Amino acid sequence: MDLRAIVMGLAFAAMWSSAFTSARIIVADAPPLTALALRFLLSGVLAVLLARAMGQSWRLTRSQWRGTIVFGICQNALYLGLNFMAMQTIQASLAAIIASTMPLLVAFAGWAIFRETVRPLGLVGLLAGVAGVVLIMGARLQGGVDLYGVALCGLGVLSLTAATLSLRGATSGGNFLMVVGLQMLVGSAALTVPAVAFETWQVTWSSQLIAAFVYTTLVPGLAATLVWFLLVDRIGAVKAATFHFLNPFLGVAIAAVLLGEELGAGDILGVAIIAFGILAVQLSRQERR
Repeated sequence: MDLRAIVMGLAFAAMWSSAFTSARIIVADAPPLTALALRFLLSGVLAVLLARAMGQSWRLTRSQWRGTIVFGICQNALYLGLNFMAMQTIQASLAAIIASTMPLLVAFAGWAIFRETVRPLGLVGLLAGVAGVVLIMGARLQGGVDLYGVALCGLGVLSLTAATLSLRGATSGGNFLMVVGLQMLVGSAALTVPAVAFETWQVTWSSQLIAAFVYTTLVPGLAATLVWFLLVDRIGAVKAATFHFLNPFLGVAIAAVLLGEELGAGDILGVAIIAFGILAVQLSRQERR
């Protein structure tokens, strides 16, 4: 892994982790699905226009189209849609912690579905990840966390896992920025239907809301997704996923600094255990390859 890949991975982790804090600000003053559909529409149109200006084509390969549609529905519509809804009732730090278990679920899916061999280090990582989640959720349940919001985040991370498993086909054949833009437009179209059917346009406008929306649209929405696609193409999905071990730390740290969310000793210990589990699983998969 070269220096450029390391910088890209660190940048992606920071941008991805910050999305929970900006989303929490948005859903406090705007309908979540409507705001997310609008965000994807703006990000998608911008990405497609930039891609066309760079000479990229929307004539994708069959595997790219398949990956783009699955990724757009599973990550953008389901994962982020469910998380935006959940953060109306739970803290951004908790949503970040739950979402950070995705690499553990990908490893488990590799063993359960694709019959991949799990090395001892990977098994230790999976068990550590489960232990960290149990520790955090035990402390949060005692504090009266909203179970409906937790369930939405759980469904969301399962959708993110499916999106990640489909990513390889979407990163082959070039046209990365075009792929990013099209999968955002897919997500916007999928979210528009429930947004129109179930939400009303009630927005409490503020400079904080506008700043959070613009930031979410351009940074976690557009830049982070593009960096992730480029990183996967550069070093492969297994090595790229190693950077996810930073997400529990960064997610809770950013929420604590910007939103003032309190963290207990159990939360901090659980985050550390989950991060260790993610790193162990990814190192184990690299060793196997």
